[in-house]
Amino acid sequence: MADGVVLDSFALLAYLQGEQGALEVKEFLRRAASGKFSVEMTVVNLGEVYYITARSFGKQRAEEMLAMLGYLPIKVINADRELTLAASRIKAEYPISYADAFAAALAQRGDLPVVTGDPEFSHLESTISVIWMGKE
Repeated sequence: MADGVVLDSFALLAYLQGEQGALEVKEFLRRAASGKFSVEMTVVNLGEVYYITARSFGKQRAEEMLAMLGYLPIKVINADRELTLAASRIKAEYPISYADAFAAALAQRGDLPVVTGDPEFSHLESTISVIWMGKE
């Protein structure tokens, strides 16, 4: 396996809500805590997790989630010009959400697999590696 993974919004939400695949994300975070493994996500995907949490559970819960994430070994990568244009090129070519395109672009840039259960990523399996949550 690679020296790290990219989490999309689906994976982080599953972890936070204790849904299917949460244990897989927990294991990646445990490995990242050792310092020899990287768990990354884009700030765009973090924003998506925030607004989904706020819509479903309220702004206070979303703020609590943000505070809690500060203690997890997740590297949040800012969307610079290079990453944004890479994501835009992916979005232009494949039928995926804009936020998912950022996760895919980060995965391509770092040659890392994306951890997800989002079926949209099936369109990208020829271009990036995908670790499907909940599939043993």
